Formats: sequence, C-alpha cells, structure tokens
Amino acid sequence: MPNKDESPSLIDIREDDLMALSSEVLDTLLRDHTTGRNIFWATHDYEALGSEYDYHSQILPALITGKHGMVIRPRVLKTKEEQTDRAKDMAEVFTPSWVCNAQNNLVDEAWFGRKDVFNTEDNANHTWQDNTLKIEFPEGKTWKDYVRATRMEMTCGEAPYLVSRYDTTTGNPIPLQHRIGLLDRKLRVVSENVDESGEWLEWAQMAYKNTYGFEWQGDNLLLAREAMLWTFIEYYQAKFGKAPLLKSINYIAYIISWNIWQMDGLKGVVPNSCKEGIVVKEMDLFGETECIEHCKGCQQDNIRLHNGVYCLLRDWGHKDPKTGENNRKIRFIDLIK
Repeated sequence: MPNKDESPSLIDIREDDLMALSSEVLDTLLRDHTTGRNIFWATHDYEALGSEYDYHSQILPALITGKHGMVIRPRVLKTKEEQTDRAKDMAEVFTPSWVCNAQNNLVDEAWFGRKDVFNTEDNANHTWQDNTLKIEFPEGKTWKDYVRATRMEMTCGEAPYLVSRYDTTTGNPIPLQHRIGLLDRKLRVVSENVDESGEWLEWAQMAYKNTYGFEWQGDNLLLAREAMLWTFIEYYQAKFGKAPLLKSINYIAYIISWNIWQMDGLKGVVPNSCKEGIVVKEMDLFGETECIEHCKGCQQDNIRLHNGVYCLLRDWGHKDPKTGENNRKIRFIDLIK
C-alpha cells in the first residue's frame, strides 16, 4: 500500500507490488477487452530483451515482475537518451503539471461558471495555491452531477491530466491535497461529501466509470492504469485511515481496464491492426476467385472504413431489461458524431 511520504524514487509503482497485492489485479490491468488478450508493447524500446518483448507481443506478468521488475518505468525515470528516442519515434512529450492544472481549470471554469474553483494559479512560479474550503456548486448542479460528468484524456501517456501523483517532468511527488487531475478532483469532491465507506466506494466507482483515456504504447498505458488504481487506494486510505478491501481494488482495476484502453486515436482501432494487401476469396458467376483487399479507411483517411479491429468500450449506464445485467459494449467510433 502507498506510503504517506514518497520520494521521487518511489513514484514508480512496481509490478511486483501489484502482484503481491493480488495477481488478479495485475492480470486485470494488463487486459485488453477489445481483443480478449493482453495489451501489447506497441514500441520497439524493449526488443533487445528478447522475442517476448517484440513490438507486437503481449505484455505478460512474467515479463515485468521478478528479475524483470524494473523493465517498465515512468518516463521521468528513464535516461535522457531514452526520453529523446521516444520523443522522436512517437512524438512523446509529457506536459508539466502546472500546465495540466491550468487546462483542467479551464474545464472546470466552463462547468462551474466561475474561476479558481479548486485552486488559484501562480503563473510566475509555475505552481498553484489550493482552495482548502469545501467545493461549492452552482445553482442547478450538485456534487453528484460533477462526479458523473464525462472526462477523457486523449493520447493520455501516463495520464497526467487524469491523476497527478507526481509531476511527469520533474518526478517530484505531489501531495494528495495538492493534486490537480480531473479524476483527483472528482475523488476530492466525493470525500468532501460522503463519510460512509460503502457510499464513498459507490461514488468513487461512478467517478472512475466516467473518466476515460486512450494510449498507443502499451508501457505508457500500463503506467496510466497503475497510477489510477494507486490513486484510488490513496484517497480511500486518506479518508478512512486504512486500505480498501481487495474486492474493491479489483473492481476499480476492472473499470480502469475498460476505460483506459489501447488505441490508434486517428483510426479508432487497435494499433497496427489494419491490413493492407489481404488476399480474400469471393464468389462470382464464374466461381471462386481471389482478389487483393486494401484498407479503405487508410487509403481514404476515413475513420469508419478501416478493416482493423475497432476498439470497444463498456456502456456502464446500460442494463439489460430482462436480466438487469450491464454488459453492453459499444465501438468508440460510434460515439463520434
């Protein structure tokens, strides 16, 4: 479980710690619900470690735990050379927390209809002053509306706009009361308005179900998922003075595995799943013939015509009228108007 005082060397959530907590938790955080497999590396950075670290290989627990426990690390803990290579290859540039805070403040300014709801920015020093008073809500809106409001970080990397356990450019840990992520804000609101643990868990789950993000590279995706899970544990621990039950941690991990997913954001499909030059068989008046099929979506730059695997999301608000179960899945592209 998290320590109250974390140094920069401890901002990395170790997969061994997750495995010790529960192998089910780590398995869930590695799951890709679209493919039914695990998320995959989607980067060449680890290929020197062996064939199992190939670009297209799944990320398996055995590859990132034990003697391999230091394989995946936050960007800020990578070498300068590794950071430069990632920036060149995948345009990976992480945003300082003060910039994330400023942009998140604009989102809340639009929602609340006023400025400086959660904090006041100090632009000269690139920091902020927290609002320590209980958050007040505008007429016609409640704290529950805020928790249910949909938030998403596109190409989320390690998800610094959603959760801010540390500054992704300096590596400095950010104390709980000083955090600025969109999900951090929701959990703060829940903690300010709910005192009973069961109700707190219910609304924390609601906050997670309405917070989304997608990322191409598998290592970043796992880091984002881990940070969101650890954030849940930290807020619960701060509120109730103890760790949440394992079943609660497992369920939050399950929500995260659906809502933070691996995707090519320009195509809406699993990265590199489009096929070019596929040989397909067709029937015509003269019998069976073979022809070459190309990806129309890639050729025409049309997000709805790709032959790749379109990414699926869980429709958390839908219940089957007969069974009462919530199991409907929808394609991400079908949410785009």
